[in-house]
Amino acid sequence: MSFTDKVKNKAEELTGKAKQGAGEVTGNQRLYAEGEAQAGRAHAKQAGEHVKDAGRDVRDAFS
Repeated sequence: MSFTDKVKNKAEELTGKAKQGAGEVTGNQRLYAEGEAQAGRAHAKQAGEHVKDAGRDVRDAFS
């Protein structure tokens, strides 16, 4: 995973968490749910990138 992808995914995750917090403080369930979904998507992207990196490492080990 490139450094740029890591930064983008982390920024998206933090934005989602900020929305969650704002929704919780204001009692806005829609904003909270939107933030939760955004943070979850970013986390899933990060996990997928880690799997791809691990696959490349395994491939390189057998090369």
